[in-house]
Amino acid sequence: MNNVWWLTPAREVDQASREDALARQQQLTKPSGSLGRLEQVAVQLAGLQGRPRPKVDEVWIAIFAGDHGVVAEGVSAYPQAVTGQMLHNFIMGGAAISVLARQLSAQLDVVDLGTVAPLNLPGVRHLNLGPGTANFAQGPAMSEAQLQAALDGGRDSVLRASAAGAQLFIGGEMGIGNTTVATALACALLECPAASLVGPGTGLDAQGVSHKAQVIDRALRLHAQSIGDPLGSLRALGGFEVAALVGAYLACAQEGMAALVDGFICTVAALVAVRINPSCRAWLFFAHRGAEPGHRLVLEALQAEPLLDLGLRLGEGSGAALAVPLLRLACELHNGMATFAEAAVADRPA
Repeated sequence: MNNVWWLTPAREVDQASREDALARQQQLTKPSGSLGRLEQVAVQLAGLQGRPRPKVDEVWIAIFAGDHGVVAEGVSAYPQAVTGQMLHNFIMGGAAISVLARQLSAQLDVVDLGTVAPLNLPGVRHLNLGPGTANFAQGPAMSEAQLQAALDGGRDSVLRASAAGAQLFIGGEMGIGNTTVATALACALLECPAASLVGPGTGLDAQGVSHKAQVIDRALRLHAQSIGDPLGSLRALGGFEVAALVGAYLACAQEGMAALVDGFICTVAALVAVRINPSCRAWLFFAHRGAEPGHRLVLEALQAEPLLDLGLRLGEGSGAALAVPLLRLACELHNGMATFAEAAVADRPA
């Protein structure tokens, strides 16, 4: 590929701001460490934003959508037409992420990378990379040109977010069959059989899950020579929307914007991004531990400790959106609490 922007190192974390934030936490009117992870989140955000008092008032939510050729193998409980129908639902405000975006006063950027039936929906960015990916059980999911365009599509959303003054980026996904894609990618990167990661996705029964695992294992054998590196795995097994998420996470790190990673599919995309460019890892927060069986193993591979564990498996960026109030409250506590000196409260002896 001609333009390999994704290898550019991430922006450096501002250690001085991080240390200032840590010092402030130790002066606030509470026992040190008593707010647990909320203290860590505030300090981490301070280092990423380059200011001792961080904020996440302005949130950008990008929903990347695409169809998948592997659906022809019977790996989903829902028909492929649902991908396009849900794009319309996002824009009309009826989807879970639409409701959450309204409540958070977040900007919603809906990007269609390529669906089976071409669409023309006002309010949706249609990139038209193809009628979904090819069936990865028979050949590579994407061409090199499609992979590049999908990565670029993710980066472009981040650039729009940056221009709009966003302080936090959330990536979401929509695409019937994409738990199969994410599971196949995770198996390739973690070098494990499908049975150890595969789950029901949108509602497969036990027989459907078994069939899904067989399709994935067959694809892993077919692409054995291509999956030694993360980009090769992404091209062979990935989806347009997963590649866009990869591009978005890498661009966030390069642009200096914190990203809040959603569930299983987004976490697999984050794993691909970190394998491509490890410097991006510091810019990723992880919202929740989802119900899909493979999610826990992918989180462990990233040494990630999610903020929530609510048994979620919807996708769309919904779990990440639910975690935004926690990030906001972490910042409010960090910024708004009085120090011992300000409140004339006796600190513990040194």
